Amino acid sequence: MPEVPRYGRRSLAEVLPALMRALGMPEPESELVVEPVRAAALLLVDGLGRELLDAHAADAPFLAALPDAGPVTVGFPSSTSISLASLGTGLPPGAHGLLGIAFRVDDVLLDSLKWTSHGAGEAVDLRESRPPEQVQPAPTALERAAADGVGVSVVSNRAFRGSGLTRAALRGGRFRAVHAMGDLAAETVAALAGPDRRLCYAYHADLDAMGHLHGPGSLAWRLQLAQVDRLVQRIVENLPPDAVLAVTGDHGMVSVDRLFDADTDDALRHGVALLGGDARARHVYARPGAADDVLAAWREVLGDDAWVVPGPEAVAQGWFGPVAPAMLDRVGDVVVATRGTAAVIRSEAEPLISRMPGQHGSLSSAEQLVPLLLARGG
Repeated sequence: MPEVPRYGRRSLAEVLPALMRALGMPEPESELVVEPVRAAALLLVDGLGRELLDAHAADAPFLAALPDAGPVTVGFPSSTSISLASLGTGLPPGAHGLLGIAFRVDDVLLDSLKWTSHGAGEAVDLRESRPPEQVQPAPTALERAAADGVGVSVVSNRAFRGSGLTRAALRGGRFRAVHAMGDLAAETVAALAGPDRRLCYAYHADLDAMGHLHGPGSLAWRLQLAQVDRLVQRIVENLPPDAVLAVTGDHGMVSVDRLFDADTDDALRHGVALLGGDARARHVYARPGAADDVLAAWREVLGDDAWVVPGPEAVAQGWFGPVAPAMLDRVGDVVVATRGTAAVIRSEAEPLISRMPGQHGSLSSAEQLVPLLLARGG
């Protein structure tokens, strides 16, 4: 059975509101509870899945020893831009509208990581024609915190300053650009200093990169996990005594070896107007009148290697959480969540990611469950 995200109770959308309640803000209640503090930081480690951390606890003894208020589910698709939007807005994907790594906005397939057009041709920057603040119009949690008088910071790689995804999901805080683990730790600690209420979001990307390139659990991945373990320990050692650090991930990851190529398989191409999502979670947008045939063909080709359902059924089953009427058109006519070690690649439109042994995006517990580790300053 698919691991349907626990929206409203234990998902990424409830994490920042829990920290904001700890800062004294009137955010909605959930099953996630953090004791009152003056300052709070959330470190998002890209690719830190609960099951992977459990399997490799010896490589991360500090992380493994921290109290876990989770696990939490990340949402569907279980991929970075969707998860960051859920985390940053406090809303499920169906409400904030970032419904895939690539999804349809009007007549354009939008790459939500790069905020460009998506496909085999040359990518076009869409930040002007599809402004992030319009694609994702809901106020972010950081904006709500700043409006309540909290000092808000975003600590992330300098390349992400002003990016479409930052504008869509994480607008509202002072951007503190960093280059490596050292200044990531230093800026996170500095963002919490002072007598006033502070909220900091910090991001580290490299564990996910090692999983994609070498596979989750590979030696390269394990050595990077050990570096993350040391990063977290250093931040905690320097936390103010009235502050808390929360550590979570945006998804787990699985190794894939059963590949279906949607760019070369005629059965998967027939009747398809646009193909969004990523290798483990696809939005299939059918040509007019072809939705039933597309559904039948994808079910026939993928068989037991995927859950293949009509878009309205995915919505009804709660895969995206409650979907706002304005966002329904972004859901594929057919929605695909792969199972086991399967992936639907695109060798022409997505040549790099299609060759990677580690993938994520679907509804398995390995991809859905992430920790919520809490450490207080002492």
